[in-house]
Amino acid sequence: MKAIMVVGTTSHAGKSLITAAICRILSQRGWRVAPFKGQNMALNAYVTVNGGEIGYAQAVQAWAAGVIPWVEMNPILLKPQGDMTSQLIVKGKPVGKVHAQDYYEQYFELGWRAIEESLQHLATEFDVVICEGAGSPAEINLKHRDLTNMRVAKYLNAPTLLVVDIDRGGAFAHVIGTLELLEPEERALIRGVVINKFRGQRSLLEPGIKWLEERTGIPVVGVIPYLDTMFPAEDSLDLLERKSYKSSTELNISVIRLPRISNFTDFDPLESEPSVTIKYLSPKHELGRPDAVIIPGTKATIPDLLLLQKTGMAEAIQNYAAAGGTVLGICGGFQILGQIIADPEGIEGQAGRYQGLGLLPIKTVITGQKIARQRQVTSNYPQMGLPVSGFEIHQGRSRTETQGVDPQAYHPLFDDANLGLVDRCQSVWGTYLHGIFDNGPWRRAWLNRLRQQRGLKSLPTGVANYRDQRENLLDYIAREIERHLDLTPFLS
Repeated sequence: MKAIMVVGTTSHAGKSLITAAICRILSQRGWRVAPFKGQNMALNAYVTVNGGEIGYAQAVQAWAAGVIPWVEMNPILLKPQGDMTSQLIVKGKPVGKVHAQDYYEQYFELGWRAIEESLQHLATEFDVVICEGAGSPAEINLKHRDLTNMRVAKYLNAPTLLVVDIDRGGAFAHVIGTLELLEPEERALIRGVVINKFRGQRSLLEPGIKWLEERTGIPVVGVIPYLDTMFPAEDSLDLLERKSYKSSTELNISVIRLPRISNFTDFDPLESEPSVTIKYLSPKHELGRPDAVIIPGTKATIPDLLLLQKTGMAEAIQNYAAAGGTVLGICGGFQILGQIIADPEGIEGQAGRYQGLGLLPIKTVITGQKIARQRQVTSNYPQMGLPVSGFEIHQGRSRTETQGVDPQAYHPLFDDANLGLVDRCQSVWGTYLHGIFDNGPWRRAWLNRLRQQRGLKSLPTGVANYRDQRENLLDYIAREIERHLDLTPFLS
């Protein structure tokens, strides 16, 4: 199998972005390309057409390659849920909840077998596989159980690209230290270094590049400028670094940054709107008076609900809604907006029944069987008849309560009544559908409700879906990186 490995000196060095760019570059050159990440730990997930879960970053990389995402592109997905435990997904399907120590002792062989099988399957369908590592390949306390980095590179005999983030400082030390900690056979696979996120003048960097190449014998094959893009984030650490560079906007939307926030890539389409500013708000902060509040998905709904109640954010959202503010809950956020969340088996921790925010008449039971599927539905609100696509990932089953509830007070959001509700004032919204804002006409119709409340002119709703903007973004990233990256040592 022809393969290229991309590893980084640290987390957030830019591996995911560069992997996506290489996928697009080679696809445009006529190769049939697949991305691959043996093991991913992330709460941003995507559901394939066959109902399997993979990391959202690998879905983006597949789209960059111009192919449909497969579970084999990310055979192991760990979804952290607190207390050193994660939900383990193997080849798209949940295996169970595992503690960190138990995972490495009990699932290492299973994990490596899934990686081998997936790579063998990809080899039958693709010309080249672009493999992304995780964190650093030189964590000496973890290397013996590392399923993601140089073990994969050695298995494939893959020429490997080492990416360093120069914006953080210490780039040369990071490169030298990483190389020193690799085994000789691992270091031999490193065919080039990429200096990423460079903001300065290239001529000032040249003496350092010359020294690094002479010191290591490895060429610097790229100096990538800092790309100020809305590339989909892999995990919530990216939220801490995310900033808005919009000088002025008309709508301000607050997303509650839950401790176990998941699938916040749902909000990339909103951030792409020039008239909208998205603020990720800690539950410990004041809510204020934004134009809308969004409670996002979460890997552990009940613990995050209890935190909202403990910090006073739950009451603040209830008061905000009572005053006419717009609140939207997605997936776990939808469950939190309901009356009751029951966890009879203690799947999320301690078994019990918990009071939700009471803004929607639903009751949710957490079950062991997960729903993961793509959906195509038709909207009832905010505009009738709009086609809407997305995907579900949830373990709770929610039902609408009818006893003591005015039947005219709440309405199904889509033609599938199980997928969401909205109140008659169109102020409180809840849905299980991830990717809802990817649907351009629906997104604009929803934003226009907010604009009307502000007395602002409505935006046109005849716009393309976000995937078109994502394609343009991937083209831009590939074009910029190709200008600064020499892939020749990896394709010979």
